[in-house]
Amino acid sequence: MHDHHDHDPSHCGHDHGPRHIYIYSPASAIRDKAAFKRGIARLKALGHEVEVDPDAQAVHTRFAGDDATRLAAIHRAAASGADVALITRGAYGLTRILPGIRYKAVAKAIERGMKFVGLSDFTAFQTAVLAQTGATTWAGPALISDFGVEGEPDDIMMACFDDLLTGHGEGTGWRMNKEQPHAVTGKPAVPDVYVKNATLWGGNLAVLTGLVGTPYFPQVKGGILFVEDVSEHPYRIERMLTQLLHAGVLAQQKAVVLGQFTGYRLAPHDKGFKLQSVVDWLRTQIKAPVLTNLPFGHVQTKVLLPVGATVSLSVEERDALIYWGHQH
Repeated sequence: MHDHHDHDPSHCGHDHGPRHIYIYSPASAIRDKAAFKRGIARLKALGHEVEVDPDAQAVHTRFAGDDATRLAAIHRAAASGADVALITRGAYGLTRILPGIRYKAVAKAIERGMKFVGLSDFTAFQTAVLAQTGATTWAGPALISDFGVEGEPDDIMMACFDDLLTGHGEGTGWRMNKEQPHAVTGKPAVPDVYVKNATLWGGNLAVLTGLVGTPYFPQVKGGILFVEDVSEHPYRIERMLTQLLHAGVLAQQKAVVLGQFTGYRLAPHDKGFKLQSVVDWLRTQIKAPVLTNLPFGHVQTKVLLPVGATVSLSVEERDALIYWGHQH
């Protein structure tokens, strides 16, 4: 789990005053207006200045406005001078407008300290920014699904977001799934690992796979690739991983980290084929360690991860840690 509470408490929280958060919709249209309002109210209640893009609630078929409208929203976010640009929601919409994004303007905003935060479809923006500029964005929450929930948002997600706002995020630790040792060798499923100074990248597996062979897919060598997905059956997850394998992407990574894969149903036809089957298969295909259970994906408990940043990774038995604090 996130090691937020292991820090000196004086380092955590609200010592830097309110932050300017820009809310915009670069992908799918907002359907849950109540959650949208709840999310904004919650960020305001935390003391932040929340600026909502004028087209945040635009609708054009399934999208939050037509392509030009959504591109303009991205560019307004980049020009806003906000500390954080937070998407309202993902779903599909960014892949088709990647050629129209002004990447230099986005990179300049990041250089000035802006953090672009999101997940799911936002993976397209993040990988494109990394491929085109090398700049770092943040895999993390979306307004509606994370801050707009009924009841309280997840405390780990909130702590990680707070760390991002205050500049105190140094890394994230978690426990991997308990797995049987290798049947033949008797070795642990994941050996102890230490990887220094590798590029962290990845996100939603389906979105990422859809960019292979395009100018928006980063050529990361010696990286740490993390992936997650929702509503994809394990055989589909395997098929996408196979594409990354056959494209030569997986062989170039120092580690592959599997996040949360949720929202699918196994069928009688599977006859025991499940997500663990995919993990076991992947380990026979690449030399790099395959880690499990990263708290990131379409789940409430999610950490924030710097996409494109230089990080280190250590694994000791079931305890894994990705850290970037040494980069300050």
